[in-house]
Amino acid sequence: MIDFFKANQPVFDFFLLTLGFSYSQQIVLRSGVFSLASAAFAALGAYGCAYLVVRLNLPVFGGVMIGTLMGGLAGYLVSLPLARLRGVYQAIATLALVEVVVAVALYAEPITGGAVGFNNIPKHVGTLEILFMVAIVTYLLYAMNISRIGRGFDALRQDEYVAASLGVSSRKQHTLAFIASGLIGGLFGAMQSMYAYSVEPHQFGFGFMVTTLAAIVLGGRRTLLGPVIGSIIIVLLPEIARPLAEYRQIVVGAILVIVVIYSPQGLGDTFLAWLRHRRVKAVPSTVSPVMQHSGGEKRRSL
Repeated sequence: MIDFFKANQPVFDFFLLTLGFSYSQQIVLRSGVFSLASAAFAALGAYGCAYLVVRLNLPVFGGVMIGTLMGGLAGYLVSLPLARLRGVYQAIATLALVEVVVAVALYAEPITGGAVGFNNIPKHVGTLEILFMVAIVTYLLYAMNISRIGRGFDALRQDEYVAASLGVSSRKQHTLAFIASGLIGGLFGAMQSMYAYSVEPHQFGFGFMVTTLAAIVLGGRRTLLGPVIGSIIIVLLPEIARPLAEYRQIVVGAILVIVVIYSPQGLGDTFLAWLRHRRVKAVPSTVSPVMQHSGGEKRRSL
């Protein structure tokens, strides 16, 4: 068992990082914001942490925390103009933001290393550190989900006008969603830079956005289980389809289309909804004989 884990440890680490980035993507989608800015937040956290730790000799913990705050600050600044937009306009604007950040990473060569990337970063982060951060973020998101903030996100996702009539401020909630997304994206971007020895601009481009968005589509955007299921599928699908060689991407794309058609809520959210349906369906069956008996007694008494 230990040998199996050691042989597949990089796959497990990739799953944990993908899960962290998926949580950054999920929280804005859950609030009704169609944002793709998680890649930009992750890039800022990664480059910021790498520069502070390698060039300025800052402690790793301090570099990771500042990288996290950089993502959160970027999320707040982005929310100021984008909270006014809706739907596809938000997606286009955040896509443009990602392209701007990638372009800056390419051309700010003295700071970022340019197209070659920021290399020779000592590895300070391993599986345990990433797992610990995932556990903390999962707990904080769980606490947020059962709070007033989480209920406000759900109301905005379902119907913004009804939520406004109930006193939910869409601008405030969207700002909170962008800040939380930025903090999570910056955190795991910083963790990735301290794990992977190098940071390159193409890591946070279109492929990154597709991966994180696919994890939410496959798993679901309403529950914490959704990104877990989606990240597992994203990590395992290329390995399962490896024998198909050049047809691998076709298989992955076909599976995505099938899930979107037959399980539009995502596999994780659909599974939890099925469990709740079974639980609700089982409750009347346990009490129905008693209710029927009491009802019969009342009818006989009348």
